[in-house]
Amino acid sequence: MTEKILILDFGSQYTQLIARAVREANVYCEITPFNKPINYTPGLKAVILSGSPFSVNDNNAPVVDIEAISKKLPVLGICYGAQLTAKAFGGKVEKSGKREYGRALLKTKQDDVLWTDVPAESQVWMSHGDSILETPAGFELLGTTDTIPVAAFKKNGSDAHVIYGLQFHPEVYHSTHGKKLIRNFLVEICGCKQDWTPSHFINDTIENLKKQVGNRKVIMALSGGVDSTVAATLIHKAIGDRLFGIFVDNGVLRKGEFEQVLKTYNEVGLNVKGVDAREHFYTRLAGKTNPEEKRKIIGKTFIEIFDEEAHKIEGIGLLGQGTIYPDVIESVSVHGPSVTIKSHHNVGGLPEKMHLELVEPLRYLFKDEVRKVGLELGLPSAMISRHPFPGPGLAIRILGEITEEKVRLLQEADALYVKALQSFDLYDKVWQAGAILLPVKSVGVMGDERTYEYTIALRAVTSVDGMTADWAHLPYEFLAHISNEIINNVRGINRVVYDISSKPPATIEWE
Repeated sequence: MTEKILILDFGSQYTQLIARAVREANVYCEITPFNKPINYTPGLKAVILSGSPFSVNDNNAPVVDIEAISKKLPVLGICYGAQLTAKAFGGKVEKSGKREYGRALLKTKQDDVLWTDVPAESQVWMSHGDSILETPAGFELLGTTDTIPVAAFKKNGSDAHVIYGLQFHPEVYHSTHGKKLIRNFLVEICGCKQDWTPSHFINDTIENLKKQVGNRKVIMALSGGVDSTVAATLIHKAIGDRLFGIFVDNGVLRKGEFEQVLKTYNEVGLNVKGVDAREHFYTRLAGKTNPEEKRKIIGKTFIEIFDEEAHKIEGIGLLGQGTIYPDVIESVSVHGPSVTIKSHHNVGGLPEKMHLELVEPLRYLFKDEVRKVGLELGLPSAMISRHPFPGPGLAIRILGEITEEKVRLLQEADALYVKALQSFDLYDKVWQAGAILLPVKSVGVMGDERTYEYTIALRAVTSVDGMTADWAHLPYEFLAHISNEIINNVRGINRVVYDISSKPPATIEWE
């Protein structure tokens, strides 16, 4: 029986970070909207209440019955969750004199198991507009700061489980002992065994896949990326060659990628068919310059080709996908799916098109967990550590119209860039890197000749999960080297620039 922590999401930007902190302690957890009824299954060990952009004093403030939950399980309220707890039990919560955002010094006032191995004074991170001015009757004050009278509190009761409230965010990096606090709650208070590991996940998942699939066949679109490769490997371990993989060359992959990925799939024993559809995609993309239109054309064309290949295989009953947990959370978030900044090309349209039951073995894993599972499965580290690559491929790194010649130029420049990052020992220090071909030509001089050629922009960012990203501070020596390499070796490019924009306000990709 897998132990589980349930995190009730009130819409906080940090909710995923709470889940990541729990998972890092080797305890399984799930995020669910606050208004979804709790299923008190065996193995459920505690409930964590997230932060929220709301004030607990708003007329439409999200609420849950914390007292009822505490009669069944321990509760940890974080920021809004703590304020909601205080208000629900008769405490005083009011608007802060000023919004408190940033570092603060927590001073603990009570000898409590929650503070095990935590200094009496430690840095924490605040982000709130309300403050708890008075704890409810029967609650103990556990911590304060110079500006907040109630930074941590606790309620013990003979008729219920313990309730903790933290006004700060232990899940964020800036709370120096926050992960320890969460670990103390999970282990010392909830009695979690910390046995949720990649090996544990693999064994459970393979057994569950065997039950779900039975004797049926599964078809799956593969991209060479981490998510689809790990998902396919898990399915393959459960059902063998009844998994049929399709890898489509859409003409906008990286240099040599089609051949290399197929070779790797063959080496790890996956049953995968490669489909060369480059000309089909080039024909559809001819004359198209709008980024959204290019994405939709690639997505629609891919689905058509995949569907055609699927119909060549008899008896397909299920569709495998590499869906990961951030996608799942987004689709059931408190506020509904976020505003579309750009449409994402994945195989999202296939279930509707093909009317197949889904098999999604990674739907409860974060990206870093997928990588750990991939390594545990014995997949090549070069494939597992590959940078994320957009579904529409180089099509959204070629600004303007897609032509075969532009693809060739970008493939050559990008290959040199990646190779140089690896040789300078920089590839694993950045989260994602790629070259972008700009629809700009400029004058240059090569030898005694005047040139009028394209410009390449180089992009490299540091990030944890792609939700936010900072531009990577690559050494000048490296930038000088790669600029020289590209200009000297890729005929048609005479200028190289480096993108120093962070996300937000920019996005990682240019289109």
